[in-house]
Amino acid sequence: MPGWSSFIGVPRAALHRIAARFVRRIEFTFWCIAPALFLLAPALTGQKNASNQPGVATLHGVVHDHAGKQVANAHVTLDPKDGGASRETSTDAAGSFTFPGVSVGSYTLTATVGALRSPAVPVVVSAPGEQPSVDLTLVASSPERSASAPQGASQAMQFADKPDFAIAAVTDWTAAGGHGSDASLRTSEALTREAVKLPSASSQPAAAGSPGEPNEPKESESALRAAVEQNPGSFAANHSLGTFCLQAGRYEDAIRSFEAAYQADPENYDNEYDLAQALKLAGDASQARDHVRRLLARRPSADLHRMEGELDETLGDSLSAVGAFQQAASEDPSEENYFAWGSELLYHRAVWQAKEVFDEGARLYPQSARMLTARGAALFAGARYDEAALDLCRASDLNPESVEPYLFMGKIEIAAPDPLPCVLAKLKRFASLQPSNAMANYYYALALWKQEGNAAGAPAMQTVKTMLVKAVTLDPQCADGYLQLGNLSAGRRQWEQAIAYYLQAIQANPDLSEAHYRLGVAYERTGENAKAKEQFQLHDAIAKKQAAEIQRQRKAVKQFVVVLPNQTSKPQAR
Repeated sequence: MPGWSSFIGVPRAALHRIAARFVRRIEFTFWCIAPALFLLAPALTGQKNASNQPGVATLHGVVHDHAGKQVANAHVTLDPKDGGASRETSTDAAGSFTFPGVSVGSYTLTATVGALRSPAVPVVVSAPGEQPSVDLTLVASSPERSASAPQGASQAMQFADKPDFAIAAVTDWTAAGGHGSDASLRTSEALTREAVKLPSASSQPAAAGSPGEPNEPKESESALRAAVEQNPGSFAANHSLGTFCLQAGRYEDAIRSFEAAYQADPENYDNEYDLAQALKLAGDASQARDHVRRLLARRPSADLHRMEGELDETLGDSLSAVGAFQQAASEDPSEENYFAWGSELLYHRAVWQAKEVFDEGARLYPQSARMLTARGAALFAGARYDEAALDLCRASDLNPESVEPYLFMGKIEIAAPDPLPCVLAKLKRFASLQPSNAMANYYYALALWKQEGNAAGAPAMQTVKTMLVKAVTLDPQCADGYLQLGNLSAGRRQWEQAIAYYLQAIQANPDLSEAHYRLGVAYERTGENAKAKEQFQLHDAIAKKQAAEIQRQRKAVKQFVVVLPNQTSKPQAR
């Protein structure tokens, strides 16, 4: 059989030369691409294996538009704060994104789609494993647009004699009314709980009777009781004794006297009003509401509607409550009624509707610091951080001695992704006006630290430390102050000093999970690995327990479902 070279008619020597050149070209190509394949291999396999690597975390979240709708194909960027390389991904059809294989550290997350961009959300990965989900909300990136109301809920509403929205139902917590990181959301929820309890400037500590009643009893208790003993069925004697007990804060005694008067004259309007007040203050919301509704049927008033709303909310009937508050504000557009209505909307996460009510309240009552403070809480809940800060700064200017606006702005400065306007100067004033207030010193220190940055010069950082030391000296239970002192020492690699501060923080508050984690890191740096492991385990256990409690609290507060004008689709929770 002839050889294959003879068969194709090519000399054997020529074929050898061709084959040798072909082999050399293959070898050359291999050695050119081998380094690239070596570098590319981790990237190709990292996506698959990163979530299984020990010591790394998985970040995930959802990108929404201003109306709460998930956004597909949004570009999401994860930026390490230590200046490392950024990572990028895109959202899927459900608006979700995932970053596997994330190391412990501090990051910022942003999302963009065309001209829309989310505020930068700070994320701290403090432990390996699955991290809390992060919500990113897209807004217009231009200054003109960011200063205006967002499209959707708030833009659709033009406040008039009647609001251009309706509360149709309630639903379980959906996070649709919350924006930003989980830390920002927790801050927003805490501010909401505090905002709805803000006292009015005219609030009096003692309970008042019915309108027009004198604040001081005209007779002594012994004389009043003697009158009742002499004539147990007397309306006047029982009502007078009831009024005395109500003003003294002895609500059960007041109820007995008012009920005796009610039996004597069930048609007396003032006595039944006082009985409803005493029942409400004693915690008997059901009987109090029965009397309020009976009074409303006879002689409606804004004051009674507001009381009815408060009792409805106590009894878990938030739909009736918001209607009663709205009716009260419609009949009497007082500061008290506007604040009650807006607070009810804010508490049940109708953020933009609450903001609209507070807008009108602030227009009618421009000297109401609590109206501005509550609107600041609503703006923060809607991720309009700069506007929230400006409202709180204006509130603090109205009454520089009042602590509430300062406390609110201190909390939002810590939680916001970037330093906020006007806050540093106002908190400096707070510390100056109230030098013996531990929180005044604490919040000013943290605002200065944040706005100056870690690269600040020695004088600024010395001021930060001095203010923090002053805070924990004034209040030895200021666990957060010890925690920040520990962080300050850790940043300078003064590990022994950091450990001492973290231990003091834990002693002041054993449930401060971040202090346990930071202490674990400090122990690792000093080679005490067994102690570090113990602190990490404590951190995980406390964080898990606290997360469960937060979920319980969220489920306990129903969320309003808002219907906007000409809405044809299914109403959405706002």
